[in-house]
Amino acid sequence: GYRLAAGFSPASTLSGPLPDAAEADLARRILRDRAARRLDETVTVGELIRRYGAARSAVAKALARLAEDGLVTRAPGQSWVFAALPDAPESQSDSYDFRLMLEPAALTGPGFRLDPDRAAALRRAMVAFLAEPDDRLDPRAFQTLDAAFHGLIARGAANRFVADALGQHLRLRDLPGAAVRANVVRLRQAMQEHLGILDQMEAGRFDVAADLLRVHLRLSRSQRPQAANRGA
Repeated sequence: GYRLAAGFSPASTLSGPLPDAAEADLARRILRDRAARRLDETVTVGELIRRYGAARSAVAKALARLAEDGLVTRAPGQSWVFAALPDAPESQSDSYDFRLMLEPAALTGPGFRLDPDRAAALRRAMVAFLAEPDDRLDPRAFQTLDAAFHGLIARGAANRFVADALGQHLRLRDLPGAAVRANVVRLRQAMQEHLGILDQMEAGRFDVAADLLRVHLRLSRSQRPQAANRGA
């Protein structure tokens, strides 16, 4: 029974993000410092308390939040160990291997359901992205749309374990060091590949969409900096 108010503007103050809890902000600070190598692979609760001037309870909640996403694991005593950073070459390679195994399987698994409203909104945003001139293409905007596209696939999986695994993996892409590093040509190609996959999904041809998705992921993996450097 809700109705959108007449004259509502998406640019209103209501469209801004809600403030995060203190532990979420602290968790991001910890990750930024780890990405910048200001924190060692293994840290202690006491070390984090002194570094950030935070209460023990806040540090514990921040670490618990990171542990939920598989970013830290508990070690003996008061120590915690960070997972491999997303900018590490082996992490990038493992990420693409993981996605190649699970994302096409999510599409072709029994009971996959595409959210038509999300799909339509995403299509409009991707078309708008492609309409921008080259000098205004923002890699951060691409990353947001890329995560939304692959999140659409994750949410559509009927198998909740597959959906949860893909959703958790997608959250890793928000971490420092996981930003897209690609030239304008590849950004446009990747977005066009997204639209081609979405065409097949909306037509109900999920097997074809899965084939195109495999090609898309392999092309994206081949564009990683270490592969480009070898080619050069």
